[in-house]
Amino acid sequence: MAKPDTSKTPPAVDDETTADSVSSGKGRATPTRREREAANLRPLVSSDRKASNKASREKLAEARERARIGMASGDEKYLPIREKGPQRRFIRDYVDARWSVGELVIPVMFLVIILTFINNAVVQTASIFGLWAFFLVAVIDCLVVGQIVQKKLAAKYGADKVQRGNRWYLAMRALQLRTMRLPKPQVKRGNFPS
Repeated sequence: MAKPDTSKTPPAVDDETTADSVSSGKGRATPTRREREAANLRPLVSSDRKASNKASREKLAEARERARIGMASGDEKYLPIREKGPQRRFIRDYVDARWSVGELVIPVMFLVIILTFINNAVVQTASIFGLWAFFLVAVIDCLVVGQIVQKKLAAKYGADKVQRGNRWYLAMRALQLRTMRLPKPQVKRGNFPS
């Protein structure tokens, strides 16, 4: 075998071409697939469990707070299924725009509880009968308003497109104190929806 000729000097290398070739490349080797996967690898369970749990709790608390505020303001995204839709919004606005007898159920019940502590049979009996009479008036009020709203919904959306369960939804909202309703009332009293 022939040995390479070492007596010849290598050709001169231009300094400009060497500088160009280094600056045009990225200056490092392409990482292997194994190296990239190792760089992207994250543990399933954090090594610092306390910090991980704390961050998780804070994130969940923040999400719950956003949902609570969204529901209170009536944002459709955060409402439960039974509260969603234009018909349910119409019912909420209609109930919130009027005074209903059912709003006074909790204060009347509280008054009856106080009256039953009085050691007089006549007062106790009268308060219980008064409570039942009040319940009857509240139920009649809910039935009448339910009929009115059902007709308004049929006129607005069509009789065949009215959702089921509207009267029950209306009654449950009408029997709550205005300040305790969720979503919070969006209309003032007297501002009935069109």
